[in-house]
Amino acid sequence: MVDLKGDIALITGGGSGIGLGIAQEMIQLGARVVITGRSADKLEKAQKALGKNCFFYVHDVTDKAHHHELVEDIENHIGPVSILVNNAGRQIKKPSVDISDAEFDEVIDTNLSAVFALTREVLKYMLPRRKGAVIFISSMTAFYGLPQVAAYSASKSALFGLVRTLTVEYAHTGIRFNAIAPGFIESKMMLAAMEKDPLRKEKVLSRTPVGRFGIPSDIGKAAAFLASDAAAFITGICLPVDGGNAIGF
Repeated sequence: MVDLKGDIALITGGGSGIGLGIAQEMIQLGARVVITGRSADKLEKAQKALGKNCFFYVHDVTDKAHHHELVEDIENHIGPVSILVNNAGRQIKKPSVDISDAEFDEVIDTNLSAVFALTREVLKYMLPRRKGAVIFISSMTAFYGLPQVAAYSASKSALFGLVRTLTVEYAHTGIRFNAIAPGFIESKMMLAAMEKDPLRKEKVLSRTPVGRFGIPSDIGKAAAFLASDAAAFITGICLPVDGGNAIGF
């Protein structure tokens, strides 16, 4: 039922981690995928791993002045973008009273303002075609409080409001808007941090009913489903992909 043949997906921050996991799943299901990021080396490595149906552009999502150029080039040289995955993000972890205005603004700009700007640009192409799926990568901080991530939590919670507004404005056009809230997903950095803090690791796993951390492909499978026609009647939601962490006790 989940088939992405003929689709072209634009995935920001697609060179590693969750973005790479989403790209892998979508390519396996037949999509051609465009990944973006700031590191050419990382993107080239990802492209080699993903194969001939992967393309990449070096692009910083906060460079909003060049969003039009990016999307136009993809549309003209690769094909019509039918899936947008807003995955790229930034986090600053420190006590709230120690976060400067500049630091707060950097996180909001990357995780919210730039996301809206790129989505708006892609919608200009999707709307005339009356087809598309836009996916936002939110966070479990949109469901419960975590300390020392005030800007990150604010930005990721705001994405759900954006999803709902875009849904009621444009769902009738055939374009769907959904968010995914990943749980604790394995990465080298996350696993190293957990090993340094056994009590935190125990706390996370004890309140995750499935009893394990997630892996990028867990998010990739959810994103592929939401992007596909199998989810044709699903829009305006924020889906936790967390092994039950949000409701664990």
